[in-house]
Amino acid sequence: MFLLIILFVSGLAVTIKGGDWLVSGASGIARRYGLSELLIGLTIVAFGTSLPEFVVSLLAIIGDHSDIALANVIGSNNFNLMVIMGLCGLLMPLSIQKDTIRREIPVSLLAVVMLLLFGNDFFISSRNDSVSRLDGIFMLIVFALFLIYLFRQSKLDRIEDQKTGIIVSKKKGWLLIVSGLGFLLVGGQVSVTSAVNLAKAINISEKVIGLTVLAIGTSLPELVTSIVAMRKKNVNIAIGNIIGSNIFNVLWILGIGSVIMPIKFSGSYNIDLLFLSAGTVFLILAMFTGKKRQLDRWESIVLLGIYGVWMLLSAGLMKYPILHFQFLND
Repeated sequence: MFLLIILFVSGLAVTIKGGDWLVSGASGIARRYGLSELLIGLTIVAFGTSLPEFVVSLLAIIGDHSDIALANVIGSNNFNLMVIMGLCGLLMPLSIQKDTIRREIPVSLLAVVMLLLFGNDFFISSRNDSVSRLDGIFMLIVFALFLIYLFRQSKLDRIEDQKTGIIVSKKKGWLLIVSGLGFLLVGGQVSVTSAVNLAKAINISEKVIGLTVLAIGTSLPELVTSIVAMRKKNVNIAIGNIIGSNIFNVLWILGIGSVIMPIKFSGSYNIDLLFLSAGTVFLILAMFTGKKRQLDRWESIVLLGIYGVWMLLSAGLMKYPILHFQFLND
């Protein structure tokens, strides 16, 4: 068991380092083309920091461990939204751009609602709930439309911060990207294998492992990136990284995963998705309470509190009913 723990931690460390190198390379190259901080956060940085979740979840799906894949994505999104956003808001009140409130945050909520509907077979009556290949294709289409909209909108916006940050040479940038991808693949494989074996060894469900240890571990790149961005006063990168990662995790990761192999969906995930939805709705409402378009410190504490309650439920320290939505098929 001790060896499994060492392998799991080592795998996460390698995965996180790979994500760090990838983000550094991709962000540095992106800045050469004058992209805004928010766009970099929503796309390049969000994609890079979501790669640990992508690799871990994809390998889990291929290995027929749907619980780990779903739990990793849902757990990571809850951690991103409630813990990372909450901690950033505690460091300093977060001023969020008007367009982010109108576009990106609602899209992240839409992604959660889509997963709820698809997982519970809202559109196709079935006894075995799953995210099907058709569902995955639809999620990828929505994701592609979102990216197209972002890049088109960025051309219309006046960019004032395009010269800030570190610009790397093309050679160094691509070296970091390739090395980062290699570390992500190796670390992700080790993390998934050791997590599955560890769950079996201590008789803990794959869902609990995925929602807690694995989810928090693969979210460390988002945490480190956002905290560093906040300390450097790059608030837009921090916010874009959090919201963008949540969108990537659901629409991109689960979209591709379900196209490769339909993902089994248990009714026990409904409460987890409802918590994620509640946290996202609270973030939207927080933009209209207190100082407008700002996440105040007390609102950050509420986000952290919501996560604490959810963790108690996930760890089994608090009981809740499993919510099945089969009535939606009637």
